[in-house]
Amino acid sequence: MSHENFKFHIEHILNAPRARVWKAWTNQEELKAWFGPKGCPVFASKLDFREDGVYHYGMRTPDGGEMWGVWIFKEIKAPEKLVTIVSFCDAEGEKIIRHPWNENWPMRTHSVLELTSLGDQTKLSITWSAHHPNETESQAFFEGKDSMTQGWGGTLEQLVAYLETHK
Repeated sequence: MSHENFKFHIEHILNAPRARVWKAWTNQEELKAWFGPKGCPVFASKLDFREDGVYHYGMRTPDGGEMWGVWIFKEIKAPEKLVTIVSFCDAEGEKIIRHPWNENWPMRTHSVLELTSLGDQTKLSITWSAHHPNETESQAFFEGKDSMTQGWGGTLEQLVAYLETHK
């Protein structure tokens, strides 16, 4: 498989109706409670939920450090689709920065969240790609697929646990 035009994809069936899952992804306090890789809790969260709006958040790393990120909402189709451009950023959310542990990681990624209603359950699908990468960034994104599987897997485990206790 070539790294050019590589897209990471993950799916999960959640035991919650689509409207409930949508709220967990689009409410500032709910995102703060579950989002992020395991061991990296969100400690700062500011959401402007509208097209071209921003979700700016800070996560605490296991070693006590801070890592900041920003989503720019490009498409909102409630309750089924959310398209964002995702980047690491400074604490103010004003400057896009390189990945803290991978200097070759794309400066921006394109994320598509799709929620499909299955009655009382929801099929969650995330497709993630490098956004306008150079050759080095494209290769780094492709090589990061195992790490993305682990990171998104842990994040989705936290969402499952959150939805179990916050119906």
